[in-house]
Amino acid sequence: MRAVESVWGAIVEAWQEVRIHRVRVLLSLIGVAVAVCALSSVVGLANIAQQGLTESNERFGGRPALLSVSASYGPDGTPLVGGGLPQAWAGVVERHKIEYTSSVRPFGMRVQFRGGVAEVNTTAVDQPYAAMHRLRISEGSWFAKSDTERLAPALVVNGDFWRKLGSPSLASHPTARVLSGDGEVTAVVVGVFRTPAGEDMTPSAYVLTPASAPLMSVDYTGGAPANLEAWVPPHLADPLAQAIREELDQSLGAGTASVNRQDYLAHGDDPLGFLKLAVGGIAVLVLLLGALGLVNIALVTVRHRIREIGVRRSFGATAGRVFFAVMMESVVATMVAGAAGVGLSILIVKSPWLEQLIGQGLVSDLPPFPVEAAVIGMVAATAVGALAGLLPALVAVRVKVIDAIRY
Repeated sequence: MRAVESVWGAIVEAWQEVRIHRVRVLLSLIGVAVAVCALSSVVGLANIAQQGLTESNERFGGRPALLSVSASYGPDGTPLVGGGLPQAWAGVVERHKIEYTSSVRPFGMRVQFRGGVAEVNTTAVDQPYAAMHRLRISEGSWFAKSDTERLAPALVVNGDFWRKLGSPSLASHPTARVLSGDGEVTAVVVGVFRTPAGEDMTPSAYVLTPASAPLMSVDYTGGAPANLEAWVPPHLADPLAQAIREELDQSLGAGTASVNRQDYLAHGDDPLGFLKLAVGGIAVLVLLLGALGLVNIALVTVRHRIREIGVRRSFGATAGRVFFAVMMESVVATMVAGAAGVGLSILIVKSPWLEQLIGQGLVSDLPPFPVEAAVIGMVAATAVGALAGLLPALVAVRVKVIDAIRY
C-alpha cells in the first residue's frame, strides 16, 4: 500500500510541476504531440493502403484460399478433358461439402449502345462468385439464385457499361440489346459493380453461367470447359487440393485436370510485407526524432532547476524520490501529449475528405481507425517520456546539495 501511495504521490507531484511550468512544457511537448500524431497517422493510413492492396488482390485472385481447377492441355493445345470435368467436380463439391464454388468462363458479348455496337468483356459465373472475389455493388444488387429462372438474362455491369446505357435507374429494370449468333437477345441490368479508378474505361459485365449461352457472340460451349473455383479455409487448402487432384485423376484419368491455389497468399509470402516494413521504419524514425528533441529540452530544463532540486534535497527528499519525480514529469507530460496526438491523428485519418481521396476506387470496406495505431501512439509517448526523463533524472540525482544551493 505504501508503495502505491508513493507512486501515486509522485504522479500527482509530477502533474503539479507540469502545471507550474505549463508554458515551458507546452512548448517542449508540441514536438512530441506532432511526432505521435505522425506515428499514429502513418499506421492508420498504412492500414487503409493495406486494405486497398488486399481488396485488389482478392478481386483478381480471390480470397484466401481460392482453389482453381482447370482442364490440362496437350502439346497441340487441345484440352485433355471435355464435358466430364463439371460432373466430376460436382461429385467433389458434394463429398467435401464445399460451400463456395463457381465456374468462370470469359467470353465476348456484342451490345447495342446508344453510340453503336461495342464488344463487351463478359464473364459467366455462379452466384457465390461475388463473395469469393470481394466484388462490391455500387448500384442495384448482385445476382440472386432466382435470376437463373428469368426469361431475360440478368447482367451485373461496370460503370462504363451503365453510363453507355444512359445511367438509368435500376428500379426501372433497364435492358440491354445483345447481338448474338442466334439474333438479338434482351438482357436486364440488375446491378453495377465497383471498379478501381482507371479500370472503368471499357464496358464489362457478369452473367450467370446457365443464362450465358444465348449471349455469346461466338459459341464457346464446344471448347474447353470453364475454370472451376472453390473458396476453402486456408489451413485446409493444401490437403484439400491434393485430395481433389487425386479424385479427379481417378474419375477422368491421370493428368487431365490441374488443381492450383491462385489467391495472393498462394506462395506463402506476404506481398504486403515490404509495406509493413516501410511503415515500421518510418514510425521508428518519427519516434526517434521526437525523443531526441524532448531529451534536449529536458536536459536544459533540469540545468535551470538545479537550485530547486538542491532545496528539495536539503528538506529530506531522497535521491530515489528526486529521480522518480523528475522522470515522472516527462512521462506524465508525454502521455498527455500522446493523447492529444492520437486524437488529432484520428481526426486526420478518419476525415471524410482524406478517406475519399485514398479509398476512392481502391477500398470498398474502409477500415475503422486501427486500435493498434492508438495503442502504439500512447506506448510510444510513454516510452519517449521515460527515455527523455532518464538522463535529466540521473543529472538531478548527482546534484550535490551544497553546490545546488550555491548555484
